[in-house]
Amino acid sequence: MQRTRLNTLLDRLGAGIQEQLKNPWRRLATLGIAFLFGVFLGLAISSSAGQLGYLDIVASSIVAIVAEVISAMFYSDRWQLRQTLFGEMLNALKFGLLYGLLLVAFLLGS
Repeated sequence: MQRTRLNTLLDRLGAGIQEQLKNPWRRLATLGIAFLFGVFLGLAISSSAGQLGYLDIVASSIVAIVAEVISAMFYSDRWQLRQTLFGEMLNALKFGLLYGLLLVAFLLGS
């Protein structure tokens, strides 16, 4: 690959982001943001599927399949996502999504 200004800029940007996320407080803040975004996604999915009325079963099955795939990838030794920030953020997003759906279920009393 040629060493262009764009490649150099992207390499420096990626290295700078990785260096900043080595700080444990920033890493924790990133995981908290991923969790809160998952809660938002859970609330948005439940409200949009509830408005249509006939997509409840389809939306819940898709969410369950996605959550199980993320769990299988995160907790298996093959992918080794536990050591990466991306894997931890994906797992926090999954927890937030399921927590948001659980919160809506408790609010509706179902």
